[in-house]
Amino acid sequence: MTVTNQQQVEQGDKKQKVENPKVKSIKDFYRRLKKNKAALIGFYTILILIAVSIIGPFLTSHDPNSTNVTERFQGPSAEYWFGTDHMGRDIFTRIIHGMSLTLGIGFASVIMGALVGIPIGIISGYYGGRIDNIIMRLIDILLAFPGILLALAIVSILGGSLVNVTIAVAIYAIPGFARIIRGSTLAAKKLEYVDAIRALGAKDGRIIFKHIMPNVLSPVIVNATLYIASAVLTAAGLSFLGMGAQPPTPEWGAMLNDGRGYMYDAGHIAFFPGMFIVIVVLAFNIFGDGLRDALDPKMKK
Repeated sequence: MTVTNQQQVEQGDKKQKVENPKVKSIKDFYRRLKKNKAALIGFYTILILIAVSIIGPFLTSHDPNSTNVTERFQGPSAEYWFGTDHMGRDIFTRIIHGMSLTLGIGFASVIMGALVGIPIGIISGYYGGRIDNIIMRLIDILLAFPGILLALAIVSILGGSLVNVTIAVAIYAIPGFARIIRGSTLAAKKLEYVDAIRALGAKDGRIIFKHIMPNVLSPVIVNATLYIASAVLTAAGLSFLGMGAQPPTPEWGAMLNDGRGYMYDAGHIAFFPGMFIVIVVLAFNIFGDGLRDALDPKMKK
């Protein structure tokens, strides 16, 4: 083998050893996330909850809505892991089936809120002027209402159902996304390379989607994670008040309401759905805090 051929082979080996930038960035992100042990626990807890919500309903042996008055108020046992409620329904089965509903409301409402709030925030921040003033005043009006009261008013108008609860929580999430994206857009559009691209004749659409959008995604991801926790809590609160899921839907907030009248005689009816609401909300909150640190450029070394 000639020297030239040997050099070419060595260069080829070096090229093969070059790591994919995307893989490297994922590994770097995970490395920074591991520094926050609580965030890592929250991340794995979320993965477990999602997995259980998908495969759990196929593994339960009881019907979540099947009543058996002879088995009412049974405590936790080998047959009924979390006991039974006031109608003899297996609480463990209902929690497993309700997990997909609770997480589904959280993810769906945040996605809907982001799809509306992100364009509004970018338009407001990028164009400024009168458009910005009008949009921000409307956002301020929505923010003037406490989140649960705004969602409650919307559900009162639309009617009580899981779909309407999702819409109400999504509307409540829009102002938060819009304000965060507006602030990030105001900072991004002042960068020197954006001015240079605009001077070269780039259209607003190209600047927004290719240069502004990538710079504002990090706060969106963090905000979305934290809003899922808020969405789950709001949806559970609406169902607890009777404005969300309707009987016999196994939604955790509705289950909590069912056990409210039996706190002293059969406290397990309210304890287990309440415990899982706390677990979900806590997992997303601590994961969101760790995600903020992992995506913060100032934390990179």
